[in-house]
Amino acid sequence: MTMSNTPMAANPLTRAVLEIDEYTSGLGWDGPARLFALVDTARLRAQEPALATQLGLEGESETAGLTPVEQEEIPAGRPLDEFLGTIAWPGAVAGCALTVERLMLPPSAEAAVPEGLDEAGLAEWVAGHPDRQEVRMTVAVLRDGTRESALRLREKDSPTEVLTGKDLVPGLAEALAATFED
Repeated sequence: MTMSNTPMAANPLTRAVLEIDEYTSGLGWDGPARLFALVDTARLRAQEPALATQLGLEGESETAGLTPVEQEEIPAGRPLDEFLGTIAWPGAVAGCALTVERLMLPPSAEAAVPEGLDEAGLAEWVAGHPDRQEVRMTVAVLRDGTRESALRLREKDSPTEVLTGKDLVPGLAEALAATFED
């Protein structure tokens, strides 16, 4: 992955999140959720030089970066929270990130949600709502609890329209942080 549109002034976690967002945007919409391990770039170069070369990191001078390494595909049909509950990261992994697409509604639509809908019924109701927005969320957490997120709306699919912040998707950040708990 390359960071052609990623601001260099951002901290390493923000740069990693934006790098993942840029990578997944290049794959198009309607894709599966993608899971990434985040590894310390300098440590990766020192301990795994062949992998660093394969990832195109051998010539980089940055010492405080994080390198996203995409993991195997998330099993289709398995609930994401259930899948995340099965993950245990080795010590060399500094953090992890997940990118997932969802339909979202503005807060003003919450009052109109019909009562008594099950999960499938709610998903169907949201999918048919005229104010729904398709969004790609990239959320990352480090072992120390630091977090960052990026949101990209399908209707504003541009690197300059990506919103970042540490608390944009708190539930997903919590689920990812739990993958580092003993």
